[in-house]
Amino acid sequence: MNFSGCSLTASFTPIHSYLLKTNSRLPFAIFHRNLTKSKSLSAYTRKDQLLANAVMVAGRYPPPLFSVAPMMEWTDNHYRTLARLISKHAWLYTEMLAAETIVYQKDNLDRFLEYSPEQHPIVLQIGGNNLENLAKATKLSNPYHYDEINFNCGCPSPKVAGHGCFGVRLMLDPKFVGEAMSVIAANTDAPVSVKCRIGVDNHDSYNELCDFIYKVSSLSPTRHFIIHSRKALLNGISPAENRSIPPLKYEYFYGLQRDFPDLRFTINGGITCVDEANAALRAGAHGVMIGRAAYNNPWHTLGHVDSAIYGLPSSGLTRRQILEKYQVYGDSVLGKYGPRPRVRDVVMPLINFFHSEPGNGLWKRKADAAYQHCTTIKSFLEETLVAIPDRVLDSSVAKPAAGRDDLFADIHSMLPPPYNVREQEVVLYA
Repeated sequence: MNFSGCSLTASFTPIHSYLLKTNSRLPFAIFHRNLTKSKSLSAYTRKDQLLANAVMVAGRYPPPLFSVAPMMEWTDNHYRTLARLISKHAWLYTEMLAAETIVYQKDNLDRFLEYSPEQHPIVLQIGGNNLENLAKATKLSNPYHYDEINFNCGCPSPKVAGHGCFGVRLMLDPKFVGEAMSVIAANTDAPVSVKCRIGVDNHDSYNELCDFIYKVSSLSPTRHFIIHSRKALLNGISPAENRSIPPLKYEYFYGLQRDFPDLRFTINGGITCVDEANAALRAGAHGVMIGRAAYNNPWHTLGHVDSAIYGLPSSGLTRRQILEKYQVYGDSVLGKYGPRPRVRDVVMPLINFFHSEPGNGLWKRKADAAYQHCTTIKSFLEETLVAIPDRVLDSSVAKPAAGRDDLFADIHSMLPPPYNVREQEVVLYA
């Protein structure tokens, strides 16, 4: 197979042009120098300093304006390798790892925690409801140098929130979450964050959400919350239905930004393209997280992140060039852990690489057949890519899809009444 291609070029109005016009975040230029050495920081507010310090990792990476959500069985090492080849600056999350898995697999940690240095910035998401195991798991992850540790308080899966008694069910126990975050933070030098929903079952008022945020942030050093802007229903619907049936309430998210100005919030849920991510940022969100759209259409979703979100150069790679690099990676990891990973495991993230392109259907049929006998990623690509026209393999990423114009229209006129902090000491420490 002959790999060659042209450079990827695109022209967009980057979101940093909007950041320069708002006080809700530091001007974008500040993200590109060592904040601790800047003499101009004294001109900014305490909130600006807090946010700037929180979003930078030793001055090495732009902030998490755009993140790819943690997704079980999807955002594994293989997918993250592909995602990083497409976008150099999107923040990547691992699949959720149960603290117990990390603790019990302490002699086999590379299989669960190892990743290539190119995947930075990368966040480890852990779940659990045992403080001792959370502490041990966090400590065991330290040699892998993740850029942030995230605690899952948002998964509605029956295996997690039901029999596992963690995930989104923990939103009903903010005192425990605060303790858990303190334990996690005490065992790592990395920043910590919480991913949660806006409510659970009938505990779905804005004040209850604010109580959760207030208690967790008061009891722990947590200053970053990723908010899936739907509540979770624990009984009667599937995890997939929990991503569509409960209505989106973006007004809750932006209400949190108003009522907790010293915290940092990333919006998640219902945002399907870079254009809509930019709209959320223009409305004031500190960051945007996209999940399934980044997996189901990785080329068109992630291909615009560096230029359209960050205002920085893209990877400059065509799909053919990305596949060439991915082939080298894939063949190097086959069978690394006994029989796994298999060819099918490694190429799974590629299945949607040609979403909506000519030849996509034939490519998938050839892939199904090639799984059965190909023993290398090189042979798999040689057999299947004949279905894809050269112009698709070698062309630059197309203009980004237009998002819904009204997604955040007048959102600030729809905010719930301001949160009034009650006598929280009684609630927090009772």
